[in-house]
Amino acid sequence: EPRLKDTHLLPTVRGDLLAKLGRIDEARAEFRRAAGLTGNEKERALLLARADGG
Repeated sequence: EPRLKDTHLLPTVRGDLLAKLGRIDEARAEFRRAAGLTGNEKERALLLARADGG
């Protein structure tokens, strides 16, 4: 979906799915990517916490 390409939503979902599959390093990278795409400070903090294993 082109409209989702530049939002944090797709990498957030991708990170969640990768984490559930046990692919932790890849999940962390997706959460960091999502954090860089969101404009919301609270979402950014949550995504960075997930990237750090929290």
